[in-house]
Amino acid sequence: MVKLEDAVIARLEIESETFEILIDPESAQKFKNGEDIGILESLVIDTIFKDSKKGDKASEEKMNKIFSTNDISEVAKRILLEGTIQLTTEQRKQMQENKRKQIVASIVRNAINPQTGAPHPSQRIELAMKEAKVQIDPFKPVDLQVQYVLDKLRAIIPIRFEKVKIAVKLSGENYGRTYGDITSFGKIIREEWQSNGSWIGVVEIPAGLQSEFFDKLNKKTKGEVETKILK
Repeated sequence: MVKLEDAVIARLEIESETFEILIDPESAQKFKNGEDIGILESLVIDTIFKDSKKGDKASEEKMNKIFSTNDISEVAKRILLEGTIQLTTEQRKQMQENKRKQIVASIVRNAINPQTGAPHPSQRIELAMKEAKVQIDPFKPVDLQVQYVLDKLRAIIPIRFEKVKIAVKLSGENYGRTYGDITSFGKIIREEWQSNGSWIGVVEIPAGLQSEFFDKLNKKTKGEVETKILK
């Protein structure tokens, strides 16, 4: 169960009736993002309220009439899906900050400056978001907000999402040492083994990860790797 002081009120007003639950804000956000959560474990108390501040419980008769069930888990899901979540100022601020960091990370990972072909550092993205007065929704999924943020940023800095293809040549030993790293960055779209035992592959990765990709391979192979960005 969640502590009362950490909870938020989720409220649904329907057919002139009000139904409320007290729930962990992070769990509420995950549920609205489409993730599976343990509903009952996320509640302060496994109760559907008419007025949570007064402690007034909703009547089972009215739940059955409106939701066709008085099962707490099922009613709570409807409240989260169709209702609103009441955040304190501090809770909203913290959730917006966490979501902002996720959005910045996604943009840094996938975007480049089309004028130079180089990734934008996170600080530049953050400053441009501030200048563009970007508003972050604490409950809306990251991928649904990224395009909105990009549209705002284009008025401030040159930016676009892009993937790059990189040819990589490794010895058989280094291939085994780095394969997991390579696939964690992107996907191998072509590969072949040479007669001398070396491996050649073409890897497609988000453009913003180029420097990190090269650094990782050089570190793992102690510089014994050949790479080339394909046009």
